[in-house]
Amino acid sequence: MKSSNFNPIRIMQSKFYISVSVKFWISHILALFWMLFSIYLSVPWIKDLGNLISIPAAIVVISGISYIPGYMNAFLVVSLLFDKQPPFKKEYPDIPVTIIIAAYNEENGIYNTLKYVKNQDYEGEIYVIVVNNASEDQTATEVLKAKDELQLNLLLLNEEKPGKFHALNKGLKYVETENVITLDADTIIHKSAVRYLMARMISSPIDVVAVAGSVLVRNSRQNIWTRIQEWDYFLGIASIKRLQGLYQGTLVAQGAFSLYKTKYIKEVGGWPDAIGEDIVLTWRLLEGKNKVFFEPLAVAFTDAPTSILHFVRQRSRWARGMIEGLREIKPWQQPQIYTKYLTGINFIMPFLDISYTLFWIPGLVLAFFGHFWIVGPMTFFVLPLTLISFGILYLYQKRFVFRPLNLRIRKNFIGFILFILAYQMIMSPVSTYGYIQEFFQLKRKWE
Repeated sequence: MKSSNFNPIRIMQSKFYISVSVKFWISHILALFWMLFSIYLSVPWIKDLGNLISIPAAIVVISGISYIPGYMNAFLVVSLLFDKQPPFKKEYPDIPVTIIIAAYNEENGIYNTLKYVKNQDYEGEIYVIVVNNASEDQTATEVLKAKDELQLNLLLLNEEKPGKFHALNKGLKYVETENVITLDADTIIHKSAVRYLMARMISSPIDVVAVAGSVLVRNSRQNIWTRIQEWDYFLGIASIKRLQGLYQGTLVAQGAFSLYKTKYIKEVGGWPDAIGEDIVLTWRLLEGKNKVFFEPLAVAFTDAPTSILHFVRQRSRWARGMIEGLREIKPWQQPQIYTKYLTGINFIMPFLDISYTLFWIPGLVLAFFGHFWIVGPMTFFVLPLTLISFGILYLYQKRFVFRPLNLRIRKNFIGFILFILAYQMIMSPVSTYGYIQEFFQLKRKWE
């Protein structure tokens, strides 16, 4: 299928080369115009809210719930329109690669994970290292069973120190290949996932040292909560990774499924002692004047949290991991302007999440009672951009990811509606909770 049927900007790109730098600044300029237009229309809103809390305070509140989110969404929309994944130089690589799997109490799923590794259509040798991280069940037995029955080139190691970073670093010591993949023990991969990760790596410039895979939800039919999260992975997280990949600075080569050049991980000291070990590792790689790409065709499926409590623990960890990364590696220390900007955005994320939690949600409640002091028609200027960006990504995922991989998008309309209307009302308070945990240095919980 010709891409011109989907993205009109690609017609222009096929005739004229548009550099990443030009795309970056055009996206910013158009986003700025959108924000200025929003400010112009919102002057009455500022005055009305200012009469209650003062004009400066009104500007701060409206910036947190409307201006800045609108700017960021506009930047995302334009960038997605510009995005065009470079073709592979070699779609069927045969370079040996190692997969490290850190496993803690994974007896129920590790065999299945290894079966999907065995069924890869990759033409090179795949070495597997499973690190049994202080498991208290029959994980090791299941791994040895899979090694024997599936005829895997597999090495089983034991690491008694709890913590995923301990397990990954133990496995790293035994990696002899130039490239290494990390895979979560509860994650299964599409039969072409390893091939596409490796194809993207060898097709990329020499300074690309990691490629993040695309992680989607496997258990979306389990309950309404997993149905909502399916859209977050499919649209929200994927759109952010495409944006970051376009600007050569994917901020998280997630441990669930990503590819790295082995020597560069060793040069930065391996995975750090952090609750967001993959975030800090990725930022250290970027700090060394390296680039990190994203490959949407390298698809893995993971189980999303099935309960609110599990979700809160997971996403608060992610929020804490972001703060850990900012504490260790400041955006201005990044050598490239794109990664300065992309990591710099994380500085304002706490402000946006706190604003949403403390102002937008109470303002929505007030609006139901006819008081439009905080939430009014202007706040919904962000919604059209959100729908446009998700619409663009939906078509992209359907035509250029799912169709080539012979996958089908599940019908999940109710989950989509709830994702659009209610998901952020849960996400922002959960992220705020994570920021508070990190501020007070509360005890880390990996599970």
